[in-house]
Amino acid sequence: MAITNGPLLNSVPAAVQQTLSTNYLDLNGSAGWGQQYLPDLMEKEAEVFGPRTISGFLSKVGAEESMTADQVIWSEQGRLHLSYKAKVESTTTIMLQSDIDESNYAVGGLGTDHGVRVNDTIIISDANQLVKAIVTVVAASGLITVAPYGDETIVDTDTNKGTTVLVYGSEYGKGQSYNPATGYSAAGTESRGANEPSFKTYSNKPIILKDYYEVSGSDASRIGWVEVAAEEGQSGYLWYLKAEADTRARFNDYLEMSMLEGVLGDDDTTATNVDTMLGASTGSTVGTEGLFAAIESRGNLTSGITGVNAATDLAEFDAILAEFDKQGAIEENMMFVNRATSLAMDDMLASMNSYGAGGTSYGVFDNEEDMALNLGFSGFRRGSYDFYKSDFRYLNDLATRGGINAASAANAIRGVIIPAGTSTVYDQQLGKNLKRPFLHVRYRASQTDNRKMKTWTTGSVGASTSALDAMQVHMLSERCLVTQGANNFMLMK
Repeated sequence: MAITNGPLLNSVPAAVQQTLSTNYLDLNGSAGWGQQYLPDLMEKEAEVFGPRTISGFLSKVGAEESMTADQVIWSEQGRLHLSYKAKVESTTTIMLQSDIDESNYAVGGLGTDHGVRVNDTIIISDANQLVKAIVTVVAASGLITVAPYGDETIVDTDTNKGTTVLVYGSEYGKGQSYNPATGYSAAGTESRGANEPSFKTYSNKPIILKDYYEVSGSDASRIGWVEVAAEEGQSGYLWYLKAEADTRARFNDYLEMSMLEGVLGDDDTTATNVDTMLGASTGSTVGTEGLFAAIESRGNLTSGITGVNAATDLAEFDAILAEFDKQGAIEENMMFVNRATSLAMDDMLASMNSYGAGGTSYGVFDNEEDMALNLGFSGFRRGSYDFYKSDFRYLNDLATRGGINAASAANAIRGVIIPAGTSTVYDQQLGKNLKRPFLHVRYRASQTDNRKMKTWTTGSVGASTSALDAMQVHMLSERCLVTQGANNFMLMK
């Protein structure tokens, strides 16, 4: 309905609050508010994405600890028993090429970097044979000569890492002994002394993360406030502080995402663009090793039995258990997975229920007609292992890893399995063994400066520290992630 504007002030007021053309007040003449109904301003901001932050994962499974150096170094126990990957050179000789984890693989042999001694009894096993023998000669190159028990003949496979050699004991004749001081003889034989316990040393370096928020002095004094709800649960009419809260929440997410996605750069002698960008010297190490990179480098990977989705059936979990049995066999594990994998696990567990074919019973209760059906599972036990399942928002959110998962199945990460509890490691800085969670964040801190999450304000708005007609809120952190015992982790791709 069109309104015919009268004089600047209509002289026919309405008796009740009713919008009529005769009592319309034109605040700016005929060029002003020419609409019958003004827009209805909804002051409260709509939260259409729910909780937008993804941080909190590391706080559930790890701890935080300060550091003062540019690098953190820790040592992890080696395996107790002597087991090696090897190549059968002949019917009597075997070249030891690496330990069972293949972390020190050498085509030409391990040299003296192994614990096999003369008179050790060993198992020689591969796809073609299983032979038990005694070691007669240990050469400096890592080549051992063996004599099978009984009439077995060792098959010469000549395949790198194709054979497993396990020391299971030793046997000596009456009155026989060995002299630890003899060392290698001219004939290549060796009488070795006691085996030293093995350990592995790892390191990581922190990275510096920065961000800042800025609002001009004029905008800081605006009165067009909007009612907001911050991610921390606070609410109110704080327009420019709302933007600062968003910047801070995003920076907190960056702190966690960097610990998950970080990778180490090359440390060779060639200058790279990253070195130039960061002002690092040629050949220095840049970046930091995040959780995903640590598991891919030192842990375990699974892509599911079908290769489409992880943990879609019990056979996949049986394969995971078999892999954990080879490692630390830690009984309690936490699974952080995306939605598709979570639902696949629920369906897998539901199919184990003898009453589940008709969808009538999940869990330990019998569903009634008026009872809400619980179609989800928070955990289960298989064999001697307990698994606790939780959704990982970072892998679902379209603006984070969820978008990458949706765009490329080949690059998707479906979830991660993390052992619960603590590990005992030797801290080289403190010089003693410590118990720590398998995951913990190290941040730079000293008596004068704590860089865990450092915030300061500059400008002329509020605290006047410069001539800048604005307020700048700066945020900085320097940290890295320590992933201990990565061999007990599983990345689900």
